[in-house]
This record gives sequence, C-alpha cells and structure tokens, in this order.
Amino acid sequence: MNAMGLSIGQVALAALVNIAFAFAMGSALLERWLAVEGQPARIAWQRSRASLVAATFALVLSDLLWLLYQSASMSGVGLMMALGAVPTVIVQTHVGQAWCVAFGGAVLALGAALASRGGRAGQAAFWLAAVVAAAGKASIGHAADAGPWSIAVAVQALHILGTGAWGGIVLAGGLIVLPALDSSTTRGALIRVATRVSSVAATALGVVVATGLFNAQRGLGGSLAPLSESTWGHVLTLKGALVLLAVLLGALNRGSALPRLRRTASTTDTHTFNNILHLEALVMLGIFVVAAVLAHSSPGAAAMH
Repeated sequence: MNAMGLSIGQVALAALVNIAFAFAMGSALLERWLAVEGQPARIAWQRSRASLVAATFALVLSDLLWLLYQSASMSGVGLMMALGAVPTVIVQTHVGQAWCVAFGGAVLALGAALASRGGRAGQAAFWLAAVVAAAGKASIGHAADAGPWSIAVAVQALHILGTGAWGGIVLAGGLIVLPALDSSTTRGALIRVATRVSSVAATALGVVVATGLFNAQRGLGGSLAPLSESTWGHVLTLKGALVLLAVLLGALNRGSALPRLRRTASTTDTHTFNNILHLEALVMLGIFVVAAVLAHSSPGAAAMH
C-alpha cells in the first residue's frame, strides 16, 4: 500500500475512533437517564445499552487497526509487514506509548460496558476509562508537541471529552435511542430525556468552544494568515462551519421544538424534535470526520514555515 493509501486509512480509522468514542459516551449518558424511567422506556434503555457495547467494541477494534496503519506509515512497509513493527512502535515511540494509554482506556470501557447493568461501580469504571482514553488520544496528536504533561495536552483531553459528550448524546440520541420513545405512552420519558440532552449538550458545547479556540490559536500561531493560506486552515474553516450548523440546529431544538413539545406533548412536535436531532447527528458525523483530517494535517503555523 502506498503512502497515500496509508494516510487515507489512518484518517478513516481516526474518524471511526472519534465517532465510536462519542457514541460510547452518549450511550452511557442515555442509559443512565433512561434507567430511572422504568418499563415505558425499556426499549430505549435496551437500545442505549446495545449502542454502548457496540460503540466500545468498535473503539477497541478501530484503535487496533489505527496502530497497524501507524506502524506501516512509520516503518515504511506494507500493512502485513507492519505487524512486525508494532512492538517497536509501542516500546520505542511516544506515539506508541500514548496509544497504549488510549487503548487501555478503550479496553476498560468495553469491559465496563459488558459487565455493568447500570450500577454505580460500572458507571464509575466507564467514566474513568473515558478520561484515560481521552488523555491517551490527546497525547498522540499535535498537542503533545508542547510536551506529554503540558497544558496543551490537558486542554486537548478536555476538548475530546467535551466533543464526546456533545456529539455522543446527539449521535446516540438522534440515530438510535430517542426514536424508540416515539409513542404516546413514552412521551413523558421523551420530554424528560430530551430536556437532559439539551442541557448537557449546551454545557458540553461551552467546553468544546473554549478548548477549541485555545487549540485553534495554537495552530494559527497568533496569525490569521494560515486560515486562507494553508490546507490546515481550510479544513479548520470547514470544521468551524459544520460546528456552527450543528449549533444552529441544536438551538432550534432547544429554543423552539422542545418548548413546544413540553407544552403540547403532541406527536407532531415529537417528530419535529427527533427530526432536527437526527439532522444534527448527521452533521456531527461530518464534524468528526473533518476533525480526523485536521488532526492528520500539519498545523497552519508550522506548514507556512
């Protein structure tokens, strides 16, 4: 496989890691909220559990495949030959060591998802795993250029957790879980869960924006020129546009569809809320793909030197 093919594979797998991590976080939150809703929300709760297990399994698998592609890229050999280079990459490179942290978090998350039935111990293990995975993932990217224990890595880890929470409840809620609360008998549960989705998404968005601005400032190097004069800047602009679109859709649900749903509890307003959330989820998929491309591009300030 040539260098271009390896690069495309790395980006595709990085995007899958982003999406799987977010799905896992969102599914875990929804599972917790739905557990207290009782029998009417049973199907939705089962969907959230299935989504959690599937997402954590996908996270482990995509992490493994990403390391194989990374090893092939670093050693300059094909994918099959890269298997022999994996131990060297893990032991002798910072990327390999940071990957071990991220992969350990993914494995712990999968174990917690499989073993837990919504208990406190299982939830605590999962969220510890999420923090560990985010810390490892942050240490793999550009933030680690400032040092493995730097403020930049801490901010990036917080950014990953913020995007995981925001994107995750939108993805898992809009594509899998909330459509199961579409009937009149589950309308009350839908309204309560939708309110929590809206509130947590708004809080997580604040974290995403703050940490994202910090990361963008580092990548730009104090100048706006890289936005228009580098590939990284063009990708960052596209990501910003997609984030803005997702924010507008979320604001439409929070400011219009959800208040109407609370007042009327009607089927029409239920469909309106779920349809907007579904559209926001599709935009979120685009954001995670673009984020993967951005992470595998040289920062704008560096590319211009």
